[in-house]
Amino acid sequence: MTNLREAIDQGHTALGIELGSTRIKAVLIGPGHEAIAVGSHDWENQFVDRVWTYSLDAVWAGLQDCFAQLAADVRAKHGTELRTTGALGVSAMMHGYLAFDADGELLTPFRTWRNTNTGDASEALSDLFGHNIPHRWSIAHLYQAILNGEEHIGRLAHFTTLAGYVHWKLTGRQVLGVGDASGMFPIDVTTGGYDTGMLAQFDELVAGRGVPAPLASLLPAVLPAGEQAGTLTEAGARLLDPSGVLQPGLPLCPPEGDAGTGMVATNSVARRTGNVSAGTSIFAMIVLDGPLSRMHPEVDLVTTPAGDLVAMVHCNNGASELNSWAGLFAEFATALGVPADSNTVFETLFRSALRGAPDGGGLMAFNYLSGEPITRLHEGRPLFLREPGSTLDLATFMRTQLYSALATLRIGMDVLQKAESVQLDRMFAHGGLFKTQGVAQNLLAAAINTPVSVGDLAGEGGAWGIAILAAFVSGRKDGQSLDQFLDQDVFAGAALDTAEPDPADVAGFDAFMRRYVAALPIQQAAVEHS
Repeated sequence: MTNLREAIDQGHTALGIELGSTRIKAVLIGPGHEAIAVGSHDWENQFVDRVWTYSLDAVWAGLQDCFAQLAADVRAKHGTELRTTGALGVSAMMHGYLAFDADGELLTPFRTWRNTNTGDASEALSDLFGHNIPHRWSIAHLYQAILNGEEHIGRLAHFTTLAGYVHWKLTGRQVLGVGDASGMFPIDVTTGGYDTGMLAQFDELVAGRGVPAPLASLLPAVLPAGEQAGTLTEAGARLLDPSGVLQPGLPLCPPEGDAGTGMVATNSVARRTGNVSAGTSIFAMIVLDGPLSRMHPEVDLVTTPAGDLVAMVHCNNGASELNSWAGLFAEFATALGVPADSNTVFETLFRSALRGAPDGGGLMAFNYLSGEPITRLHEGRPLFLREPGSTLDLATFMRTQLYSALATLRIGMDVLQKAESVQLDRMFAHGGLFKTQGVAQNLLAAAINTPVSVGDLAGEGGAWGIAILAAFVSGRKDGQSLDQFLDQDVFAGAALDTAEPDPADVAGFDAFMRRYVAALPIQQAAVEHS
């Protein structure tokens, strides 16, 4: 404890803060890259005027509470104050749209990744570029606003992601890590910057439409992992820590998206590696050997934090519907007079799924709380249905709900594994869905017919991942690449638990998927008639 206290006092640490969909989390790591203190703040998006958003007041209130919780944990565990760190990193939900005028004033409420009202822009830009532009990408939000004739476009000075916004306020610099930037506008992996040909195409497309400057001047600058991206200013330190204990001057790494930090947290930045992150959304990131043969609307092309090409299958809907069902069962247990904590409820429900019928037993579920572009749905309607004669038991019900959380991901993975013959040497999984050992991990292995590993270092998720990227700025050796740093300095000797696909579950998931795809018109009808 004395050594860790000295490390904290001398700044031999790194701090990562990630603004996730339902939680803001801070992780302080020590010289051995282990988490030595944590803080968190729960929050939730709002659906205002048919737009998913968070207020900027909520951003800063949440960050300040999260940092205060972290500082309290440092005091409780190590008997000292958190005055400085060796480096700091900020990450957040990828994509979305935060637009500002020349005075730094927000022009329109933050539009998060969850919004799917950019279909016209997404389709037009994908056709123009010959490159898939998903609904949630920042450039789709910008072009949709132009198509809609929104008044704020004429006053636009710059736009960014949530991580880019927070980093800007902490350092004064408008920059992004290349991984997060690749969710704003396509990246040319040969240069590490925005694709200049596509920038010119966009400027020509919107000429005379009131856009006040070339697109390149509206976007944040792009930096790869390992570059210093500014230092914490006095104003930035007070934004994080109004108490005045945290001192300015410490270096920051490039801000990243939660997809990139998930890759780092699972040591999945090398080619032919991949990871699945499951929370409010669920997505897979596969580092490619080379470009795909053609554009696929189910697959985004983004990059690792180091700038290597990644195929991303992003599903808007992940574990939220599972959480709702778990809450209902917890409420029922309380009504019976046997209340249980949430961990016990999830553990019990998830483990029951292992006894369920491998093909879902005639039950069907859709977890669509919001729209889902991969299955061409602009809005969501969570559904549960079953065939006449099917048996409604807890085990098969829960297996069906877990299958539903993985089904849309499987559709995108089929494009990569079957249509493009993408090869994977290893696949890692992380996020709340995988906390119950051997359940969702085993079912994911069946869904993609690939071994799936979970590790003992990724337990703190993306906040730990961005702390590692911060440590890479301050602790990398000369010429050391990010994948070398992870292999040699961070994950050396890390324990992994790997689940092999069970043939019965593989066959069962295949059968479930055939029924799932056939039932998609029911989901569409629910959107149209409710």
